Amino acid sequence: MTSDALSIKTIAFDADDTLWRNEDIFIHAQDAFIELLLPYQNEVFIRSHLGETQVKNLAHFGYGIKGFTLSMIETAIELTEGRISGSEIHQIIQLAKCMLASPVELLDQVEQVLKRLHGRFQLLVITKGDLLDQESKLARSGLADYFDVVEIVSDKTPETYRQILQRHGWKAEEFLMVGNSLKSDVLPVMDIGAKALHISYHSTWEHEQVSEEVLQSYPLLTRLKDISQLEGWLQQTSSR
Repeated sequence: MTSDALSIKTIAFDADDTLWRNEDIFIHAQDAFIELLLPYQNEVFIRSHLGETQVKNLAHFGYGIKGFTLSMIETAIELTEGRISGSEIHQIIQLAKCMLASPVELLDQVEQVLKRLHGRFQLLVITKGDLLDQESKLARSGLADYFDVVEIVSDKTPETYRQILQRHGWKAEEFLMVGNSLKSDVLPVMDIGAKALHISYHSTWEHEQVSEEVLQSYPLLTRLKDISQLEGWLQQTSSR
């Protein structure tokens, strides 16, 4: 198989929970935060309020650990009616620092697949989140040399992808996006006439989930079990 045999020339990958584990870090931190606040409120209420605060704050702080940390602090102040101590706030900050320092754990087969695709397709990363954190994770992942372009964006909408394609002079029909989030990595790419593949992760943030009613509008949606199936899908595409 060669890239000339395919209409696809450029393959973009989401980073978090597509190339490496990320949601697990947030789940662990959220559990530790809830444990900290249990003397003040019950678990269900803390979890619900934190989730609502995160979504509300996306417009202010964006995605990523730093915005999550500010949402944890705001939640702690609100749910304790200001009784949260300076020591407990410091524990939340230390929790955030541990998140940022977490080792980058690649998902199975990721590097092997990238190594085989490198040089045959133009490869890039399109990820959202904090600039410094995402740059650091990519550098520590050992994957940076496989990618020709890295795009770190504040959000992933059809317009975001349209602008990226226009900026680099890529055609939508020659572009493929691979990611774990239907809401961010797949549906907005399909909305601009490009191809996208969904590779699910074992846990997805509620804000990134999409209803079955919405999915009914995308009958051509393609899902793969894991990234090792990507090359087989590309080969099948080339033979059609």
